[in-house]
Amino acid sequence: MSNEVGGSSREPQTFNEELKKRILDLKERRRAVILAHNYQNPEVQDIADFVGDSLGLAQRAAETDAEVVVFCGVHFMAETAYILNPEKVVLLPDLEAGCPLADMADAASVLEFRLRHPRAAVVAYVNTTAEVKAVSDFCCTSSNAVKVVRAVEAEEIIFLPDRNLARYVASQVREKRIIPWAGYCPIHQEITAQQVREVMEAHPQAEVIAHPECTEEVIALAHHVKSTSGMVEAARNSRAREFVVATEEGMLYPLCRALPEKRFYSPSGEHICADMKKITLPKILRALETMEPRVVVPQEVRERAFRAVKRMLQLV
Repeated sequence: MSNEVGGSSREPQTFNEELKKRILDLKERRRAVILAHNYQNPEVQDIADFVGDSLGLAQRAAETDAEVVVFCGVHFMAETAYILNPEKVVLLPDLEAGCPLADMADAASVLEFRLRHPRAAVVAYVNTTAEVKAVSDFCCTSSNAVKVVRAVEAEEIIFLPDRNLARYVASQVREKRIIPWAGYCPIHQEITAQQVREVMEAHPQAEVIAHPECTEEVIALAHHVKSTSGMVEAARNSRAREFVVATEEGMLYPLCRALPEKRFYSPSGEHICADMKKITLPKILRALETMEPRVVVPQEVRERAFRAVKRMLQLV
């Protein structure tokens, strides 16, 4: 059976109001902003000042006068927030919240790979470590990857670390040679076309929204291929009332909150990022109390990583 969120079927959430009050009071005293990724637990999203995708949240942090950024996401996201906001204190409530996809590429291997493809420019997905961004030419997000690759002057592009996103970009930018890295997101890799079809059969009027990190077979079933930041817009602009959402299950919560009149289903099976779920309200409170754990990127690495991010922003 698929997981379903939508309309009046969702029971109201009840949370520890005292814990929330302590967090909000301490947030004000620390001059902090709380950022939460779309995959976070509902109670974390509810307490956040901003909810969105990783780069969008890092940019949000730069727009505020907050002195402290509490990033409710995974490690590379907190690093990106620091890269864009080195003057702020960046807290990650659980340093063990990592990303298997980001871990599939390291700077030394990227430099070695570049030597084998000397004519290629390197486009690093934002889901990479700061060290990998620092040895890349451009960064991109899942929402702007096609635009960035199309705009880069090189005819050959090393795209890392996600092979599925690389394949999707190659299908949209056929005039260039895309050389994919071998990495993948385990959550999106495990979503199968059969799992999506099972929900489509139960809800024949539903449209499929798939993240571009999904496999080629799942993408082929999709009516919309969107990053997390684009999924709400796609559902809002569609006339459909039901959607199968092929991504981490946490995305159903912001979709439901934004569009309570519509219904959303996750593909059959469980598609949960355990690292994202490591962030909890008690850990957020502890981070604000202790001002730890902090995420800091060495200055030399930060400057080179920032250059790759800046080039992306100049292209799009």
